[in-house]
Amino acid sequence: MTHSRAENLINKLIANKISGEELGELLEGLKNEDEQQKYSDALEIYFDRLLKENAGNQLVKDQEKTNP
Repeated sequence: MTHSRAENLINKLIANKISGEELGELLEGLKNEDEQQKYSDALEIYFDRLLKENAGNQLVKDQEKTNP
């Protein structure tokens, strides 16, 4: 699966591995109406992944409570 440039930049930002130049590119992309949807999509992918991970973690905790 090929990630968009916006998704790659968002992932680098989240991982705290983004360069100054890349951060500038990300900020410019957020200002550009033509690019905003790509960044919105990339953030939605990230937040969906967080929700799924959290749901999985909660399931494990619930199982541990019922089966100590």
